[in-house]
Amino acid sequence: MDPATGKAINLMRTRIKICGLTRANDIDQAVKLGVDALGFVFYPPSKRFLTPDQATTLCSDLPAFVSTVALFVNPQAADVHAVLKTMRPSLLQFHGDETPEQCHAYGVPYLKAFRVGAPGLDTPALLAQHCAQYEHAAGWLFDSYTPEYGGSGQTFDYSLLAELSALGSGCRPCIMSGGLTELSVGQAITIARPWAVDVSSGVEDAPGIKSAQRMQSFVSAVLQSG
Repeated sequence: MDPATGKAINLMRTRIKICGLTRANDIDQAVKLGVDALGFVFYPPSKRFLTPDQATTLCSDLPAFVSTVALFVNPQAADVHAVLKTMRPSLLQFHGDETPEQCHAYGVPYLKAFRVGAPGLDTPALLAQHCAQYEHAAGWLFDSYTPEYGGSGQTFDYSLLAELSALGSGCRPCIMSGGLTELSVGQAITIARPWAVDVSSGVEDAPGIKSAQRMQSFVSAVLQSG
């Protein structure tokens, strides 16, 4: 209970990550909106790809308590180390077929993304079994399965997450992604009750070009949903 207003305080606020940022103005807007984490893509085929130097420049003046996340897809170790040395992200995010050992090797907190519906991740039991291998992850991120890695705008069947609760204390904080927009994120939060939500194409005018209005609408929708 808030002693000033007498209203109940929601202690389980859904965190927000905006991914695929490429412009300083978009980062400034996201920070002003209270976004918790900013994602930067280091996967060369992506239209949102940045070099370590570009990302370092974009993150050079961030305020306290805003996390930065470096996204990789099946990277070479040297590429990860280059980002760690220059940008120094808060978290790594592995979006490909990286093993638990590969993800854990850098000594930095990491998120492991799962492309829900992919072969081997297309039933609740198989998905839960695969997730459990990444017990050291700071969070499990659930994205849709498409030929591309992230930013596709496609959703997935949330019922495939049904058996995660059976993992009990072994279940890591869950992050919902995959086609979220200001119109759909409320339903996703209601169904899955995730620790956080992650959006990229759902707040864009074009790949890597974020819309200030769509970011604001997305953040408002999350706050209204809890």
